[in-house]
Amino acid sequence: MPRVGRPAKFGNDQILDAAAELAAEGGQAAVTVSAIAARLGAPSGSIYHRYASRDLLVAHLWIRAVRRFQEGYLEAVRRADPRAAVEAAVAHVIRWPAGRPAEARLLLLHRREDLLDSWPAELADDLRGLNEEVREALADLVRRYFGADVPDGPERMVFALVDIPYAAVRRHLLAGRRPPGSAERMAILAARAVLEA
Repeated sequence: MPRVGRPAKFGNDQILDAAAELAAEGGQAAVTVSAIAARLGAPSGSIYHRYASRDLLVAHLWIRAVRRFQEGYLEAVRRADPRAAVEAAVAHVIRWPAGRPAEARLLLLHRREDLLDSWPAELADDLRGLNEEVREALADLVRRYFGADVPDGPERMVFALVDIPYAAVRRHLLAGRRPPGSAERMAILAARAVLEA
């Protein structure tokens, strides 16, 4: 009768959650395999069994955070009413960090473009296509919002739905605090002004 291995005590999400907490507390340098193992009460070997290197683990963590953020963002951008989609997308960027502060701070540490040349080769394809769905959804929203060909429409939409809400939360996240309650309202007003100018 073949031997059946013991089930893993810690799943991938538990390992990545511990890594996210460490990154939020001490920056990326705090994310080490030994620190993750200590946080979980697990042997380092069990971490290396899942992730062959620290860089691979951090890459998986960052990609997971992006995908979790994008799930709600895409839902907002795809709302049938384009004006409601704009408001919902801006609100999502402002609200999301409250539910996932560790992951939100992690997303501030890296940009996809900065990672393509330096992260594990096995994740290069994931990294290249990571923003494609968002790009397509925003292009569709430009067509639905303006209803006609507006030469600067794509740039205005990205400024309204990406740059403005990102600026509204960045300073607060870097300081380790939530954005104030007024941030969402001000960001929506600014986004409307850009799109309706």
